[in-house]
Amino acid sequence: MTQQGSPAHLKQSTLETLGYVCEEISHHDLVQDEVNSVLTAVVQGMNQSENTAEVRHAATKALLNALDFSQTNFENEVERTYIMKMVCETACSKEAEIRQAALECLVSIASTYYEVLKQYMPTLFELTSNAVKGDEESVALQAIEFWSSICDEEIDRQEYDSPDTGDSSPPHSCFIEQALPHLVQMLLETLQKQEEDQDSDDDVWNISMAGGTCLGLVARTVGDGIVPLVMPFVVENITSPDWRNREAATYAFGSILEGPTIDKLAPMVAAGLEFLLLATKDGNNHVRDTTAWSLSRIFEFLHSPESGFSVISPENLPRIVGVLLESIKDVPNVAEKVCGAIYNLAQGYEDLGANSSLLSPYLTEIITHLLAAAERTDGAESKLRGAAYETLNEVVRCSNLSEASSIIAHLLPAIMKKLAETMDLPIISTDDREKQAELQASLCGVLQVIIQKLSGSDDTKPIIMQNADDIMRLFLRVFGCHSSSVHEEAMLAIGALAYTTGAEFVKYMPELFRYLQMGLQNFEEYQVCSITVGVIGDICRALDEQILPFCDQIMGLLIQNLQSDALHRSVKPPIFSCFGDIALAIGAHFERYVAPAIQIMQGAAQVCAQMDTLDEELMDYANQLRRSIFEAYSGILQGFKDTKAELMIPYAQHLLQFVEVVSKDSLRDESVTKAAVAAMGDLADVVGENTKHLFKNFTFCSEFLNECLQSEAEDLKVTARWTQGMIARLMHSS
Repeated sequence: MTQQGSPAHLKQSTLETLGYVCEEISHHDLVQDEVNSVLTAVVQGMNQSENTAEVRHAATKALLNALDFSQTNFENEVERTYIMKMVCETACSKEAEIRQAALECLVSIASTYYEVLKQYMPTLFELTSNAVKGDEESVALQAIEFWSSICDEEIDRQEYDSPDTGDSSPPHSCFIEQALPHLVQMLLETLQKQEEDQDSDDDVWNISMAGGTCLGLVARTVGDGIVPLVMPFVVENITSPDWRNREAATYAFGSILEGPTIDKLAPMVAAGLEFLLLATKDGNNHVRDTTAWSLSRIFEFLHSPESGFSVISPENLPRIVGVLLESIKDVPNVAEKVCGAIYNLAQGYEDLGANSSLLSPYLTEIITHLLAAAERTDGAESKLRGAAYETLNEVVRCSNLSEASSIIAHLLPAIMKKLAETMDLPIISTDDREKQAELQASLCGVLQVIIQKLSGSDDTKPIIMQNADDIMRLFLRVFGCHSSSVHEEAMLAIGALAYTTGAEFVKYMPELFRYLQMGLQNFEEYQVCSITVGVIGDICRALDEQILPFCDQIMGLLIQNLQSDALHRSVKPPIFSCFGDIALAIGAHFERYVAPAIQIMQGAAQVCAQMDTLDEELMDYANQLRRSIFEAYSGILQGFKDTKAELMIPYAQHLLQFVEVVSKDSLRDESVTKAAVAAMGDLADVVGENTKHLFKNFTFCSEFLNECLQSEAEDLKVTARWTQGMIARLMHSS
């Protein structure tokens, strides 16, 4: 790249290769000299006077991937200004794809180097607003994305406030606030650039959608300040004869509902609600679509009766429900948004406890209309069918059980009948098979919610008990249809059924067991495997010792899974937790598994200690793994209490060593701390006298517990107090 006279095609290939290499490596892999030489090569390639368009395009794309490790260069003002100058010049190239690539670099710079942008912002504002107003759409989209990235940064900085660590929050330059009037004006103009068919295609992303999304982020960044800048635009355009203006006004209104305070929004929404309800009858499909979306946003952000504020009152609720149930018959893209509105409407009534829900009188009607929407022949369009079932689940979940029990009891056989009918669908193509699977998954999901809802009270639990055999028969038939997505939903519903039926669930085990085995062996679709592990935990809690005849095979498979490199790592923590569930269920009988189980737990604890603490994803995984190992120890200890406690003596030292390692790790999360403290308490409680010398030798214990007692988290303090009591009792025993 730096040799005189290198041919253009060689430069282009070199830069493309550099770009790919930079994309794959991490910033730990290069020393600063190497970073400098990469940047030199790339920035030279961007030089307009010396290079062809193809070379400059390859160079700009390579810069995008090299920005991640240019930290040191961006801290140096001379180097930073030179890079910014090159990017801004490149953003004015005559080739659109090069302008687009340069703006993509600016988007990345906005989030990676927000702190050092101040001196460049006037130039960047001019550059991006020219692109938004007059450039090709692909370029304009990146220019809007630049401002969305600035919003994301500022929202993060506003939320970042951690007084306990003594960290000062990262600097906040208020770029959005400073640019507010001009920025909002620019974004409002983009809203009128809609495409004719944008609502019917899920994958469309155009300038009006990007502008509205950015406007929503601006509202979250500046709050109340946005309302007076947007409302005149709404008022001026909402009754316009041109559908584009009406849709833009509605989109602007819906976009600013998250961010400003309720005091600021309430009068505006009170004035606009009736208008929106009328607009659900607008002659234009786009306007109706955006209207339904805006109503859904109103119910999401301005309808929480338990906190004391809602735009919905006993007076306007009948009108609102009437309009929604009429609109759910509209074309699929509108009906799908109406489902979202009903979903948020129902969710607002969720936390009212025993208080009467205003929605109860309308439940039958709402459920009837949602089922009708799910059965529409055009239900596959705009994901309407899935949305209707999800909304039905939410309506059932958030209903007031004492007022809705008979309605839900009637819904149960209707859904069972629908699920039975799916078994007889003619399956000719893979497409038919997929449709059947999707429908079965949705219906199993509804059954799970109904089971959980009705088992929530002693009065309604018998309804599930009476139907349990038929429900289980249906789930087993669903497994017979062999599709993994259904496996997940049916498994989750079976977990709910086990929880409800308790010890009676044992009669289903002989037939269900082969599907549990298949689930545990399904490495390919590892979510199925993970859910199966969770359901085995549910079944253990339901059956207690009755699970024993199946334990040899279950434990064999679980241990095999832990030893396998082919199984996705995310399934491994739930398996350790499942050891604890099995041990609690079968008590002293866990003796035959204790040696192999703990050997693997010790191995996994070793692996945790060697993980790269700089890798955030890996640390999350390490935390899950450590928590689940402690949960396994606790389950095994409690299972052996009063019967075989002495079996745990050989493992006591390792457990305390593991707790000690974890206690010294500042990156552990609270759930790990709590599980570690609980396992320590269980050890003192169960093994008792034989661990006295260990607790004496491990001096970290009291320090660690004191740290936990200082915590903000109440449940951690409770656990720490209990553990402290257990250790104290042990130390004072004669």
